[in-house]
Order: sequence, then structure tokens, then C-alpha cells
Amino acid sequence: MTGEPARVRQMWHLMEPLHAVLYYAPAAFEEAAALGYDTEERWASYFAWRAAPLGASGADEVVRTFHSFAPGMVDRHVPAGWAVAGPDAVLAARLRAVDRTYRALFGDRVEGAGFSEAAALARRAAEAAAPGVPGGLGAANSALPWPDAPHLTLWQAATVLREHRGDGHIAALTGAGLDPVESLVSFAAVGAAPAEVFASRGWSAEEWGAARLRLQERGLLAADGAATDAGRELRAKVELRTAEEAAAPWRALGEAGRERLVELLGEPWLEVISSGLLPSENTLGIGKV
Repeated sequence: MTGEPARVRQMWHLMEPLHAVLYYAPAAFEEAAALGYDTEERWASYFAWRAAPLGASGADEVVRTFHSFAPGMVDRHVPAGWAVAGPDAVLAARLRAVDRTYRALFGDRVEGAGFSEAAALARRAAEAAAPGVPGGLGAANSALPWPDAPHLTLWQAATVLREHRGDGHIAALTGAGLDPVESLVSFAAVGAAPAEVFASRGWSAEEWGAARLRLQERGLLAADGAATDAGRELRAKVELRTAEEAAAPWRALGEAGRERLVELLGEPWLEVISSGLLPSENTLGIGKV
């Protein structure tokens, strides 16, 4: 991938860890526990944190907007999670968790000029992402009020941009004729992550195997589960369309603004990556494909 799509992908790689640290940080689990969520595993709080911008959504809406999770897994947490805490309470706790996490990672720098400038640039890009896909997570996060603190603005902008890209990615997968489990199987087949990493999405061995067979029948997978040339070409087209769908915010920011944001966020990005909070293997394929 070269040219603008490569630059758009670079920005996703830069912003994603700044968003995703919420789902793994100790402060986030503490805030979730204070709301009443079971934190023995991360999924109850994950679904709450990520779905809260949608309001008190039902399982069908979360299955559609999250795309990759098995309906049975979603059913265990949605809508039951809203009986623990309503979306407004979750959104407030989400920002508290981010505040505590960013302060633990970056210290007093969150009050400095660098974070303030980065937040302003990221917000400019994020505002160019609205409204995005109607009913998608990008649009839902775009509709939230902006926090006052620059480091929280930065996180919210990263979240809007991440979910805006995700909405476009779902459209690209759907356009390629890949259902949710086929999307994961085909992604594993091109080396994004070992198949067992995708077990976190809740699909049964039978569902995974059936998806493999369907993709083999389309000529996208070989008998050993690896992608064929046609399978790799299809995934490349998905990634290209995803980048095209995600490009508008970065065009609006301009090349100089984008490069300045890369410069400002290089050190915080490295600190998040080096913190040990994020898993070394993930379902996003960052650093792999």
C-alpha cells in the first residue's frame, strides 16, 4: 500500500494504541468495578465502554456495529450491562478511566503545550469524520460533547477516528461478501494473527470451520487454511477500500497538520506500546499485514 492509503494506514497505527489502552488499563477495570461490572474478565466492561455512545443499545445493534463478535457472546453482555450502569454513567466513568490512565502513563505532560497542540489537531481531523456511517460507532462518538481537558480531547478524537475507520472497514468487508466470521477467518489466513487469537470473538469451532469451508468453496482459502492468491487479493482490496473510507479526516487536516501530529504523538505512542498494557498479539493485524 503506497501513497495516500499508506499514510491513512500510518495514522491508524499511530492513533489506535492511544484509544485501545482504555480496554486494558488497571484504572479502567477499577472504574468498571466501581460501577458494578464483573471484572474477572475484560468483556463486560469492554462492551459497556465501547457501546455506551450508542445509548442503551440492544444485542442486535451491538452485533451489527461491532461486526466481529459472535451473537452469542454479545448476548451475554448486552443489554444486561445497562442494568448495571446506564450509558451516561458509563461514559462519565470512561473519561475518568482515560484521565487516570493517561496521567499514569504521561504524568504532568498531559497539561503541557504538546498535548494541547496534538489534541487540537486530532480534534480537527475527527470533526471532519462526522457524520460518517449513519448508525455507526463513528457517528455515535462524533455526537458526544468534547471534554475540556486536552488529553481527554485527544483520546476522544482518537476514538472517533478509530470508530470512523471501523465503520468503513465493515462496509468494505460487507462489499467483499465476507460475513463477520468469514472476515476473521480470511484475516487470520493472511497472517494477521494466529487463529487462536480470534477465539476472543466468541465463535465456536464449528462456526469457524464452516466459514473456512465457505471460503475454500470461493477459492479464497487453500485446504490448509492459508489464503490463496485470490484470498490475499480480496483482503488487499478490503484494506484499500478501508483506507479510502478513512481518508477524509486526514485530507481535511492537510499534510503539514498530519506530519505535525505524527511528530507530537511519536513519544506518547512509544510509551503506550512499551507500557505492557496492550497485548502483543491482537485481532487488528497491526504490524503484521
